[in-house]
Amino acid sequence: MIDNNLLLLFIPTFLFVSATPGMCMTLAMTLGMTIGIRRTLWMMWGELLGVATVAILAVIGVAKIMLEYPSLFLILKYLGGVYLCYIGIKLWRAHDTFDANFDSSQQNINKKALFTQGFVSAIANPKGWAFMISLLPPFINPQLPLAFQLSILVGIILITEFSFMMIYATGGKTLRRLLQQSDKLAWLNRISGSLMIMVGIWLAFG
Repeated sequence: MIDNNLLLLFIPTFLFVSATPGMCMTLAMTLGMTIGIRRTLWMMWGELLGVATVAILAVIGVAKIMLEYPSLFLILKYLGGVYLCYIGIKLWRAHDTFDANFDSSQQNINKKALFTQGFVSAIANPKGWAFMISLLPPFINPQLPLAFQLSILVGIILITEFSFMMIYATGGKTLRRLLQQSDKLAWLNRISGSLMIMVGIWLAFG
């Protein structure tokens, strides 16, 4: 069972939150621009698993411990941020031929690496933990079974997140096509590289 009134409030609330550009949405757009939607799906699966993990732990209280000891995030945050910045710098250095850089540095990223990239981006973001702690508990009715309510809310979160990541990734792919048609490959490299660096800095220091 679930409180229908709370559910009706939760759906538009999280729709608005997911639609707002954030770290994971920016990453989806950047990867959609550089490696295409099909390969970006592997990052999305990792991100969704990370979001589900954060949401579940936030409700059962483990996240409070994590927030009290932020040093637990530091190594994961910094390594993930440095890696994303490294990819962004490689994109920036490919000034003339996007396809050459695309083949050499992006297509070689395997599915496991993309999945891990998405997962780390989701779980290494302290703001994500704080947000879930503040957002989810008010929509849980303590008089109803927790497991069922949580499964419904997490399901809504994952569907919403996936839908908007697809929108952002599609936007990135469309931008890539427009720039290629106008012979602006250097600009495509710089835009995607800048976005990737921004996500890396966001992850490490956000």
